[in-house]
Amino acid sequence: MILNSLPSRIDAAISGMGLVYVPEDCVEDAVAAGKLEKVLESWCAPFPGYYLYYPSRKQHTAAFARLIEALRYQSE
Repeated sequence: MILNSLPSRIDAAISGMGLVYVPEDCVEDAVAAGKLEKVLESWCAPFPGYYLYYPSRKQHTAAFARLIEALRYQSE
C-alpha cells in the first residue's frame, strides 16, 4: 500500500496493516500508548532535528522574518 499522507500512514500502521517509516516525533504518543511499537531500531539513523533552508540574500516578508527570529530564539 502506498499512502502520501503522513496521518494516513500512521493510521494504517495502528490498524495493523503493516510497518510504517515515519519521523519518531510523529508517533511518540502512539508508541507511549502501546498502539505502535518500534522495530528495527538499530537500523534507524539518528535524527538531529528539522532544518529550515532559505535564501539569505533575498528580501523577506515581515512574517517570514518573524518566523526565522522565533526559530532562532527557540534554539538558543
